[in-house]
Amino acid sequence: MTALIDTLGEALPREMARVRDEALPQYLAIGAPGAIAAALMRRDLDYAAQALAESDVMAMIVAYKELKGWTS
Repeated sequence: MTALIDTLGEALPREMARVRDEALPQYLAIGAPGAIAAALMRRDLDYAAQALAESDVMAMIVAYKELKGWTS
């Protein structure tokens, strides 16, 4: 049986992977018009990685919300 509710520690890395592997490549593929968005995505990914590394729950919540806002 799989869990119906994820922990933040499970959901954040999955959201990071989604942005890194799905959204970011699409913005990079369009070239210059997507450069600013790509830079902001990288910033958000770096922030999320730091929050995870430091086990900063409040920062992890902020990072998760920011990453959820990126669509592909």
